[in-house]
Amino acid sequence: MVFEKTKAPRTKAEFMKWYEIQIEWSEDHDYQSPSVSSSALQNWYQSMKRIFPPMNGIDAPSDDELEENEELENRLTDYCIGRDVIYAAFSWSLAKEAYEKMKQLAKQHGVGFFDVSSNDGDIILPNGTKIV
Repeated sequence: MVFEKTKAPRTKAEFMKWYEIQIEWSEDHDYQSPSVSSSALQNWYQSMKRIFPPMNGIDAPSDDELEENEELENRLTDYCIGRDVIYAAFSWSLAKEAYEKMKQLAKQHGVGFFDVSSNDGDIILPNGTKIV
């Protein structure tokens, strides 16, 4: 998950409470449109979707595009886009590559990164500082 650095709490305990609220997905919009997010999160998404295209929504590849490029289907990603977070779920076969790319692009676009898949996942701000 990537997050808007200005909205996230600065301690791990408070961050985890905030995270639990975020993943209730109770905001009053659909969760497929990046336009609800900050410009930094939108920029991250625009970069990320080039490598890991969304499986749903307006940016999802067409059936023709999927037919033309068999590898594309393997890279489809389930994005859940909120105002302050973007949650991305990948195929396990791409987990390592996706982890590295998410982290790299988070730093590049000035958003935080949270390793949701780990029991004690890193929470990293764009400057490299970890929330502990």
